[in-house]
Amino acid sequence: MIPDIFEAAMLVCFAASWPFNLIKAYRARTNVGTSLLFMSIIIMGYLCGIADKVVSDDITYVIAFYIIDLALVTAGVLIYLRNRALDKKARTKA
Repeated sequence: MIPDIFEAAMLVCFAASWPFNLIKAYRARTNVGTSLLFMSIIIMGYLCGIADKVVSDDITYVIAFYIIDLALVTAGVLIYLRNRALDKKARTKA
C-alpha cells in the first residue's frame, strides 16, 4: 500500500510537469529544442510500468496515473508532429 502511494506521487509529479511542456511547445510552433527520441523513451517507460502492473497482477489505482501520463506524453508527440509540419512549411517559404 505505501509503495503504491509513493509510486502514484511520482507519477502525479510527472503528470503535473507535462502540461507546462505541452503549452510551451504548442505556443512555440517549432520543434527547436524538442526531442522525439526523448518522448519515445518516456512512452516506453510508461508502457513498461503498465506491463509490470498487468504481469505482476498488481492492478491498482496507480495504473490510472500511468495511463494519464502516457496520454500527456502522447499529446506531446502529436504537438511535435504538428510543429514539424509547421517547421517544414516555414522552410519551404524561406
